[in-house]
Amino acid sequence: MTEGGSFDIVNTTKPTNKDIVVVFSPAQNIQKYNYTLYKNDKEINSAVITDNQSTSIYMNDTGTYKIIVKTYDSAGIETIITSGSYVIDKKPPIINISSSELNIYKGEKLLINEGVTAKDNYDGDITDNITNNSQKINFDEIGQHNLTYTVSDAAGNTTSKTVNINVLENPYHLYFLQGLIILVLTFVIFLIIKFRKALKLEKRIESFTIEPLKNKEPSLFERAINQYQKVVKKWAKLLEKSVFAQKYAKKLEKYHTVSIFHQSGIEILVGKFIVSFIFLIIAGFAKTTQLKLMSSYEIIFPLLVGFFVLDIVYFVKYKIYRDKLENDLLSAIIIMNNAFKSGRSISQAIDIVSKEIEGEIAKEFEKISLELSYGLGIDVVFKRFAARVNLEEVNYLTASLTILNKTGGNIIAVFESIERSLFNKKKLRLELKTLTGSSRIIVYILLVVPFLFILFVSLISPSYFIPFLTTQLGIFLLISMIIYYIIFIICVRKIMKVAI
Repeated sequence: MTEGGSFDIVNTTKPTNKDIVVVFSPAQNIQKYNYTLYKNDKEINSAVITDNQSTSIYMNDTGTYKIIVKTYDSAGIETIITSGSYVIDKKPPIINISSSELNIYKGEKLLINEGVTAKDNYDGDITDNITNNSQKINFDEIGQHNLTYTVSDAAGNTTSKTVNINVLENPYHLYFLQGLIILVLTFVIFLIIKFRKALKLEKRIESFTIEPLKNKEPSLFERAINQYQKVVKKWAKLLEKSVFAQKYAKKLEKYHTVSIFHQSGIEILVGKFIVSFIFLIIAGFAKTTQLKLMSSYEIIFPLLVGFFVLDIVYFVKYKIYRDKLENDLLSAIIIMNNAFKSGRSISQAIDIVSKEIEGEIAKEFEKISLELSYGLGIDVVFKRFAARVNLEEVNYLTASLTILNKTGGNIIAVFESIERSLFNKKKLRLELKTLTGSSRIIVYILLVVPFLFILFVSLISPSYFIPFLTTQLGIFLLISMIIYYIIFIICVRKIMKVAI
């Protein structure tokens, strides 16, 4: 016995899942003593013993305990005795499984431990300690089998989790569909190669002919486009009966100017549905090649992606279209002003612009010239032009020409003022773009970093993000992160947007 007294259990060498009772025995010369029991470094119990009797100290909850005893002998001398650590772990480990039910086909290889992890509050990651009863299961037998995973921590706590494995008969119809898909893809590739060879041959013999070969028959691509446009027009008539579809189509109306295949917003809406359906077919083909059926999530996701992919394409094309118009509008104003200085009329100046400039602005001025030839007034054609392009500069130009057409005035001075104003605005826009260039690069990097992080982590640990798709909490967190990311993008766009 040490001076002042001793513990019958000094400490625990490893965690235990049982209650611990420690007996403190004081030395013979001790008159009184007190002890203090700490759990996770917090005092939870204390007592004063006024005689020389032994005391039992009880510990029964999960935690790390420590005992400090102060003894006093007949002379009143104090002695402090400190125990070691007593670790009680009654909390069982947690097994995480990506799915509680799996469907496999007879003969298909099952990765038993894929997506299965285990963690313990004291031992941490104990995935390597997981055992299962796979050796007792015959996966070549059709029916339902219970695959049980079991893991134990150092304290002896055990957890089990069962996965229902449904072994299904081989779907021979999927084999047939898979072969049909491969056959169709092979045939399409064969047609493309044959078509490319025909084009190369035509180019080779074209230089040796008096008149280049002309085929009045529409090509396969042209026939496909014509058929597609017929389908779009037919579906558009059906959607026009829906008030909701018409309201949604108005938001897409501005994109028809940059669309080759769609002539109105309602046709773009039909195209969104068609692309969505195509994405679903592609996803179905990909799943079929794996000889598996699509889940509800695997059906909804390609439908949503396909529905909004046209919005992204047309948004980018429309932005390029507007930027091109803004850049070329100043050149058009300069040419018109020079034409006015040489004594040309407004209609002649418009005709000169349509011939001297290339690109989108030239097409718009060709439309203006054509409308003037049909007898429409200057103010009417420029109002129609302003409605098509929806640019502030064009509205200013339209208002100026309308006033000049009705009241008269010095058109050269007015256009010089417009030209100077547009030039200064373009110069200011370029200076602003230069000054904010570094900030925009930082913003773009911040927008891309989350996706790069997900990509790198997925490459290192493919099952790391599976809980986000298989658990209710994970789905909630995923939706919250997406909403937060969208709000972040909107706020950044608002901050970075500067009106000139």
